[in-house]
Amino acid sequence: MRYEELTIEGRNAVLEAFRSGKTIDRLFVLDGCQDGPVKSITREARKQDTIINYVSKERLDQLSETGKHQGVLAYAAAYKYAQVEDMLRAAEEKGEPPFLFLLDGIEDPHNLGAIIRTANLAGAHGVIIPKRRAAGLTATVAKTSAGALNYTPVAKVTNLSATIEELKERGLWFVCADMGGESMYRLNLKGPIGLVIGNEGEGVSRLVKEKCDMVASIPMKGDIDSLNASVAAGVLAYEIVRQREIG
Repeated sequence: MRYEELTIEGRNAVLEAFRSGKTIDRLFVLDGCQDGPVKSITREARKQDTIINYVSKERLDQLSETGKHQGVLAYAAAYKYAQVEDMLRAAEEKGEPPFLFLLDGIEDPHNLGAIIRTANLAGAHGVIIPKRRAAGLTATVAKTSAGALNYTPVAKVTNLSATIEELKERGLWFVCADMGGESMYRLNLKGPIGLVIGNEGEGVSRLVKEKCDMVASIPMKGDIDSLNASVAAGVLAYEIVRQREIG
C-alpha cells in the first residue's frame, strides 16, 4: 500500500478536509487572523482535538507548497489512527495478554517507523503516541515501518499519563526504559504489559515515569551510555518476548 502525507492549503480545502472526516495531524494558522472562515476552520479543528499552531506569514510561506495558503495550512495523516480499545480487543481475540508500546516524545519519523516495525515483529498489539511533541503518521513513518503500519494499529491520545492510568484499571502493568532503572533481566515482564519508550534526549518524562510500575535499564558494556530510541525499544521488547516464551 502506498501512503501519501497530504499538505492541504487554502481555506475552503482545509475546511472541507475537516468536514469530510480526514485525519488532520496539525493545523497552521496565520497569527492574528480571526475572520469568519478562519474561525470556522479552528472550530472544526477543536472539535477533532487537532493541534493548532499560530505562526507568522514567513513560516506559512515556508511550509506552503503552492504559495496559496490563504493564511491556513494543514497536514493530513498518511494513515488512519486506531483506538486503544481496538488494541485490547485484538489481544483478546488472539487469546493473548495485551502488549502495547507507548512512546513519549518520539519526534523523529524514522525512529517512529522503526519502532512500529519492531512492535509488529515482537507481536505487540499496538502503539500509542501522544498528540503533542510527537511525530505523526507521515509517509516517512509508513515507509520506515516496512509495511508494518498495515498490520500494527497506532493510536494518538491527548494525555499519555491518563491513558496509562486507564489501562492500569484494565489490568496492564507498565515498564519504562531509563538508564537509572533496574536491569531488565531482573524484572518480571510477563503478563499484560505496556512498554514505555522516551526520546533520546530527555528520555521518559517525569510525569509518565511516575505512572510506571517498573523502570528497566539495558546493561551497557561499551564506552557510550545510550542507545537509539528504536534500538532500545527493540532490546526491551524482545526481553518481554523471551519471558513470554519461557512462561
